[in-house]
Amino acid sequence: MKKATQGRPGRRRPAGRSPSPLSQSVKAKARRVPPDAASHSRIETPEDPLRIVALGGGTGLAALLKGLKHFSIAGADQVNSAGPLLDLTAVVTVSDDGGSSGRLRKDLDILAPGDIRNCMVALAEDEALLSHLFQYRFSNGRGLQGHNFGNLFLAALTHVTGDFHQAIQLSSEVLAIRGRIYPSTLTNVRLSARMRGGRIVKGESKISGSHSVIEEIRLDPPDCAPLKETLAAIAAADLITLGPGSLYTSVIPNLLVRGITPAIAKSPALKVYVSNLMWQPGETIGYTAADHLRTVHQHAGMPLVEYVIANSRKAPPAVRKRYERQQANQVEIDAAALRKMGVELISANLLAQGDIVRHDSSRLAQLLAGLARQGRLRKISASVKQGAGIKT
Repeated sequence: MKKATQGRPGRRRPAGRSPSPLSQSVKAKARRVPPDAASHSRIETPEDPLRIVALGGGTGLAALLKGLKHFSIAGADQVNSAGPLLDLTAVVTVSDDGGSSGRLRKDLDILAPGDIRNCMVALAEDEALLSHLFQYRFSNGRGLQGHNFGNLFLAALTHVTGDFHQAIQLSSEVLAIRGRIYPSTLTNVRLSARMRGGRIVKGESKISGSHSVIEEIRLDPPDCAPLKETLAAIAAADLITLGPGSLYTSVIPNLLVRGITPAIAKSPALKVYVSNLMWQPGETIGYTAADHLRTVHQHAGMPLVEYVIANSRKAPPAVRKRYERQQANQVEIDAAALRKMGVELISANLLAQGDIVRHDSSRLAQLLAGLARQGRLRKISASVKQGAGIKT
């Protein structure tokens, strides 16, 4: 495999070649101050759009975003008028090295596009043709088989613009997404895990397939930096969510990017962990909700979360039996252990209908929107007290 590049993979441009018109257009837009980096000198009101920053990856984050987008300020004429307007930012892990993403990383020296693509489709305003196109996977063809069109599109735009972040911005415009998507870092990172007994396993796909007990996850290189836009969004947030998604390979890697965990800790936002519904074979067999959160805090190096959202409904017996054959059971909600950790549990029926165990995106979004409003009111109260010289 090629040596991992730092900074912005794919940014090397042949000498004498001028930036493309496409690249210049995106850079011009990037110079405008984005909403999440705007000045917040005035006190925000409960009527202003609520700012949510969601960190994660995989299908879990996509499911969360799919529900929240119906409250997004983008395309506000089509959102659910009964709920609050939301300003959404997704921070997505880029450490995947399996499947189409892994092949593109190896062949083209770019960041993993798969989780980014899933989040784009989840936030897309039009879920019809373009979304289906971005999710289309080639079933045959020499060199194409197994590749996903959206991954190839992002890879092509990365080379046209010379920058993965700009490729995400352009693709987001094509899909007219309701929110912003940032990779957790622009460094070409790789995951490694220390297993029980001291064995080191390198690469996300090998970690998930090892079926050994994971004790610690690391990023290589360890000093990778986040985008400044990510830090600005975290600082301005009313609510920050972690999960759902693969604990060790989708959620925690975001927290290992230098500066992200301190920014979350410093942010006045309300912080929430959305617990997974099922154990994940190869990562979290036997884990309770408290085990998940304990692992998050262990890797963060500090307590971060104030609330845990967990599903209270049992899956149908036939569905549970099928999952049990794959060594997967529903995650137990150990409320007493969570209380000892100083977090508040929100237990609700969040199970979607169907034969596959998935979060109900709409119900989850309603819960999160309510918590975002609580976060906004807390910020307003703190600002008023600070302005009056009252110690908090």
